[in-house]
Amino acid sequence: MVMEAKTMTEAKLREAGLRPTRQRVALASLLYAKGDRHLTVEELHAEAQDAGIDVSLATVYNTLHQFTEARMIRVLAVEGSRTYFDTNVSDHHHFFVEGRNEVLDIPQNNISINNLPAPPEGMEIAHVDVVIRLREKTRA
Repeated sequence: MVMEAKTMTEAKLREAGLRPTRQRVALASLLYAKGDRHLTVEELHAEAQDAGIDVSLATVYNTLHQFTEARMIRVLAVEGSRTYFDTNVSDHHHFFVEGRNEVLDIPQNNISINNLPAPPEGMEIAHVDVVIRLREKTRA
């Protein structure tokens, strides 16, 4: 079963145009093992360390950016100091829970965006990211 998952991960990397190196396979396996999710470089690095995968923070950072360029994941800039990576590359929007630093998917078709400006000449809109910030209600 483990070998089958590794083979599937290697195939996914090859389909994206990436060579399935040991570190890419290990990080992609961790990244996709829990289904669609949002995580930071630091969170994936901690998961790798916990799993006994010896990779530097810089390697995780570089690998996630390679995965982004290969369109295997999406980058979410939801707050200035942290970048989240999303394994769900379909068009969808997000809630960001302030204070918990948690990113949640908004179910599809719950947002309608109208009257987008025309892009500059020679450009097209790739996608629109909506991030709705949430916080716990304060009790009065």
